[in-house]
Amino acid sequence: MKLINLPIAKASGWKWYAHLKRYRTRWALVGMGLLMLWVGNAFWRCLPAPLFSEPPAALLLDRAGGVLAARIAADEQWRFNGNGVIPEKYRRAVIQFEDRRFAYHPGVDPLAVARALRQNFNHSGIVSGASTLSMQVIRLSRRGVPRSYREKLIEMVQALRLELRYSKDEIFALYAGHAPFGGNIVGLEAASRRYFSRPPSQLSWSEASLLAVLPNNPALLHPGRGRIALQAKRDRLLHRLQSAGLLSALDLRLALAEPLPARPPPLPMHAPHLLDTLIQQKGGPGVFESTVDGDLQQALNAIAGRHGRRLQAMGVNNLALLVLDNQRSEVLAYLGNLPEQGVAEQGRAVDIVQRARSTGSLLKPFLYALMLQHGEILPTTLVPDLPTRYGGYMPENYDHAYRGAVPARQALARSLNVPAVRMLQQYGVGRFYDGLRDLGLTTLARAPDDYGLTLILGGAEGTLWELTAAYGNLTRRARAVPALRPTMLRANALTVQHAAPGTLTGIIGPGAAWLTLDALLEVARPDTEQFWRQFTGQRPIAWKTGTSYGLRDAWAIGSDARYTVGVWAGNASGEGRAGLTGINAAAPVLFDVFNRLPAADWVSRPEADLKSVTVCAQDGYLANDLCATEQQWAPRDSFFKRQTPHFHLVHLDYSARYQVHSQCAATADMRHVPWFELPAGQAFFYRRQHGNYHAPPPYRADCLGALAGRAGDNPIDLLYPTAYTRLYIPRDLAGVRSRTVFRAAHRDARAILYWHLDDVYLGATDTFHELALDITPGAHRLTLVDGAGNRLVRSFQVLGITQDPEAL
Repeated sequence: MKLINLPIAKASGWKWYAHLKRYRTRWALVGMGLLMLWVGNAFWRCLPAPLFSEPPAALLLDRAGGVLAARIAADEQWRFNGNGVIPEKYRRAVIQFEDRRFAYHPGVDPLAVARALRQNFNHSGIVSGASTLSMQVIRLSRRGVPRSYREKLIEMVQALRLELRYSKDEIFALYAGHAPFGGNIVGLEAASRRYFSRPPSQLSWSEASLLAVLPNNPALLHPGRGRIALQAKRDRLLHRLQSAGLLSALDLRLALAEPLPARPPPLPMHAPHLLDTLIQQKGGPGVFESTVDGDLQQALNAIAGRHGRRLQAMGVNNLALLVLDNQRSEVLAYLGNLPEQGVAEQGRAVDIVQRARSTGSLLKPFLYALMLQHGEILPTTLVPDLPTRYGGYMPENYDHAYRGAVPARQALARSLNVPAVRMLQQYGVGRFYDGLRDLGLTTLARAPDDYGLTLILGGAEGTLWELTAAYGNLTRRARAVPALRPTMLRANALTVQHAAPGTLTGIIGPGAAWLTLDALLEVARPDTEQFWRQFTGQRPIAWKTGTSYGLRDAWAIGSDARYTVGVWAGNASGEGRAGLTGINAAAPVLFDVFNRLPAADWVSRPEADLKSVTVCAQDGYLANDLCATEQQWAPRDSFFKRQTPHFHLVHLDYSARYQVHSQCAATADMRHVPWFELPAGQAFFYRRQHGNYHAPPPYRADCLGALAGRAGDNPIDLLYPTAYTRLYIPRDLAGVRSRTVFRAAHRDARAILYWHLDDVYLGATDTFHELALDITPGAHRLTLVDGAGNRLVRSFQVLGITQDPEAL
């Protein structure tokens, strides 16, 4: 048997033990480090992100902070996202009641914990939770979890982490924004608005103290369920605030005298359509601080309600209003539609202000302004007003009458369609289309050729929002200030302010804008007896109406120096109604609104942006030596170059009864008289409106032979059909083809015209040159001859019954 050396074995065992000890210590340290990392990571990640995910309610405020409209949150709670600013009275009241050491502890108050443990032990149950405001924020974020010591421990841990993530002000704002205040009212903003109808910043000491104690037991506020106890809690807090030196003795007496609020009244709904539009535009509900004047909005609601009843009797169910401040380009009132009142099928839930509708005649002022700006007309330049056809399009004036020729500003003021179409033809559809886009109209989605000449008469669609803004910017440009897109949100709101002006400023200058508004001051419309009347009042208003085809949309938009008002009336369904015109349906609303607005001085003439030009008084063209003249304003940077085509010398014999020329009379036997003469077609209608208009005398009999066939001096004009017209002649119920009335005019009212169709003589007419013809389909040529041998030939085509009349 081998003997073991015990001292050596003992030494080796000790070495092995020491090595094992060092190995275990090392792993223990690693384990502790990993555990600490895990605990630290768990602590760092213990707060959910976001802390609160409940949906907010929507709140629309006026420019003074009053409530215009509200929509409850998706979970049926009144919960508004405040601006994070906590009123000092409420802050001090809450801290005094809930957490007096809030500013100093790290989320958990050790002194409060010790006190709570003692009280709970003495009462053998939970009577105090030692909750700080930070811990209450955690509890609010973990709603629905039953209270227990384990839950309290979680709250403490997460409260410590909360203090590392947020500042004290942010933690207090989280508490104020999510504390329960009874029923379905959550958060300080909702409680202040619901119970006291004012923002938190306007709360009194009594109201702030009540809201400070209410989350501790929200049910106490309900009638018959502990209101006496609630008032006692409020009063004790008020005494504590007075003891802390925050209230004077007088403030305390006044605060104690205030009663508790009654059941919360419904929130106002003065602008529900604006609120819904903002929710849609901003991607969800929130608190929207608008530029709307609350008192004006309510006044306009009353005006709209009164006119709504009048319109409803006409079968018109929808009305929209918009009021802009021209100086700031801000919305002062916004009525998207009449109140729903349980009639959703009538489209009253639709915000008409933002819906594109046929513009009617509302675009005419912008064509007028653009043509002035580019030197294509002057305000009194005569524009033809006689039967006009472009291809298959034949515009008519609202009264189905023609005036021959009318000054451009009068054509605008009387909203004459034929002169407007002729002006657009002269200016160009594409140019006008581009100008409208530059003016801020975004609803022109088709190509210019798709609109054609109907663009000026309602062929396009626009929104009340953009059209009212365009008229407002016309007033801004007349005052030589930059054009702006309007805003409905205040400058301190979260989103949109004035968009960049872009080309809005440069498209129309101050001179052209002012001249356009000056023309619109004279807007006149026929009343029910078909006589002209002019709307006047103590304040100048430049205004324009519009009526869409089929009597579906009635518009009226007007501006003074300070305000622009836009009105639309109609049916959201697009259904037309008799009497649904701008003058009957929308204009009375417009003037009632202006009567409610403060009076404003008119826009002063921008002298630096205008120049004076000498024109013929009768036709508005640049003067020659033959006409009586007057001074006319024009935009300074425009270049109108067209000299009068209507004044020329007429050579008369000494009797002044006949015209003569050099081939039939000596120069010494002539009298040279300046004469205002329109083309035959224009003169035919012009003389009906102007009794003092006289055509030149006829030529003397011995002078006629040399005149026959002379180019450029044809006294005959064919009013209908125009050159190269394609006619579709319908059949009546018996299948008989209708007759077509052809109309001609002659410079000499006493002339006789001889009619020939395809070289076949039809007959003669005098005075009124009209002939009803039964014409077969195909190409035809009409020839008119007068007694002096003057001849007019016009080619046209009649479509057959199988051809498409829409191709006209």
